[in-house]
Amino acid sequence: MARPDKAAAVAELTDQFRSSNAAVLTEYRGLTVAQLKELRRSLGENAQYAVVKNTLTKIAANEAGITSLDDHFTGPTAVAFITGDPVESAKGLRDFAKDNPNLIIKGGVLDGKALTADEIKKLADLESREVLLSKLAGAFKGKQSQAASLFQALPSKLVRTVDALRAKQAEQGGAE
Repeated sequence: MARPDKAAAVAELTDQFRSSNAAVLTEYRGLTVAQLKELRRSLGENAQYAVVKNTLTKIAANEAGITSLDDHFTGPTAVAFITGDPVESAKGLRDFAKDNPNLIIKGGVLDGKALTADEIKKLADLESREVLLSKLAGAFKGKQSQAASLFQALPSKLVRTVDALRAKQAEQGGAE
């Protein structure tokens, strides 16, 4: 029979897995408390970094319907639960891991799909959602400007053609 404190911990972790857009598992062996604090800051406001017990976290992940992470629950494990933009947090993890080689990204899950450590690093290479949306808006605006120019050019070309015909007729009429 499970102890109440362990059951509560599993329930809390299960809720975190269910309410998160993404979760990234890391090994933090060799990092100091100050470095872990710095890592938590680098993840951004939409992520929570928690040192977890492997057995309880594995049970919680399975209860949340995530079985793809089972192989990663070995050694000292911490989980970054990401509720906002996963790209921002992935960048924070990647950049921190570059400066602190003791942090090892094991793998993760994004919207129910398992991610390898390499895929998380590729995710970190993406631009943020806001940047991508602004680029998309700029592309739409550019296409609209091109369309407006095209629609404006047609009537003005027609007017110039009609004026040229009038001038030619006037010229021919004056020569006769």
